[in-house]
Amino acid sequence: MEKLVIVAIGGNSLVREDGTGSVQEQYEAVRETAVNIADMAEEGFQVVVTHGNGPQVGFGLRRSEIAHEVKGMPVVPLVNCGADTQGGIGYQIQQALTNEFARRGINKKVATVITQVEVSKNDPNFKNPTKPVGSFFTLEQAEEMKKEHPDWIFIEDSGRGYRRVVPSPRPIDIVEKDAIKKLIEAGFVVIAVGGGGIPVVKTDSNIYEGIDAVIDKDFATSLLAEQVQAETLIITTGVSRVCINFGKPNQQALENITVEELKQYTAEGHFPQGSMLPKVEASLSFLEKNGSRVIITDPESLKDAIVGNAGTHIVNMK
Repeated sequence: MEKLVIVAIGGNSLVREDGTGSVQEQYEAVRETAVNIADMAEEGFQVVVTHGNGPQVGFGLRRSEIAHEVKGMPVVPLVNCGADTQGGIGYQIQQALTNEFARRGINKKVATVITQVEVSKNDPNFKNPTKPVGSFFTLEQAEEMKKEHPDWIFIEDSGRGYRRVVPSPRPIDIVEKDAIKKLIEAGFVVIAVGGGGIPVVKTDSNIYEGIDAVIDKDFATSLLAEQVQAETLIITTGVSRVCINFGKPNQQALENITVEELKQYTAEGHFPQGSMLPKVEASLSFLEKNGSRVIITDPESLKDAIVGNAGTHIVNMK
């Protein structure tokens, strides 16, 4: 079997900084990323793709809010917005990859698995939600929405207004992992755990129920890589290499490092909580559970990174 590689694409990388956030613009970004993923498949790797959906969930929530304000339409729950965007982005990646493989004459099939990811109903983040989602509101608007949804929590965010915050629990199981494994074994390029997966909890009756939360995409990808026994995990971000002393005169890009070195840099506080730290923690989690290698790089460098010519490579020395 070909070497199995899991590639995590950030949701922000699918939104143009100078664009309108339209579906067509997103598809153009997806097509560019599909070229890089197809390069990896052409090099002989078996690829599984995951993706973020943070901006897209924000857009979906805002559309729901406007429809509610203007026409009284029912508000779409966050868990459904996550499922909707997982399907929409998955469809675009699936189509773009299918077309790119056809253009190159590569006999590869692509399938998207709408994926539920189990979290614990006792996860401490449910008692202390910290993940901002959706649009900014005035205090008056936030108070009005809270009357309709008493369980919603709003916080003042960076002086720009009030935003709803939701839990971000850690993933504990990929519900559809067996289906994903079967597709991998059949040679499919699989797109899964989009946006970190649809958060679900098990009831006392052993039944799954969706829950309003946002699972970190990199932690979910790390768990998937562990459960399907991938050799390599690739996490894409906005920089070609992880840096220590980022933004300072003594900034240093990291090329090849060990787990112990990465732990030391983490303890020294080199990686910000809201950006690089979750990627580093997800990398360590995968490597400490018998993963072989993690690469952190930007989407444009995927082809070079997989053969060792770009990115930050973290290796398990066990």
